[in-house]
Amino acid sequence: MKPRIHPASRPVVFRDRAADVAFLTRSTADSTRTIEWEDGTSYPLIDVEISSASHPFHTGNSRVLDTAGRVERFERRYGRAATVRP
Repeated sequence: MKPRIHPASRPVVFRDRAADVAFLTRSTADSTRTIEWEDGTSYPLIDVEISSASHPFHTGNSRVLDTAGRVERFERRYGRAATVRP
């Protein structure tokens, strides 16, 4: 590896907001927010929307999406599209 071209890797806490789980790992990502970890040390904190703790593939839970009524709700909100005649 070439020296001084790679970003610095440091311990970072990633917090999954959906599952309310936190992971301490190494990353090059940086954040201005910090959190005190179980060992008493303060680490940068990065919130993520989904991780292996909340992803349906890893948990085995599937989410049911409400697909019925989406078109009708769109048409109520924005009106029916005009048909284009050639």
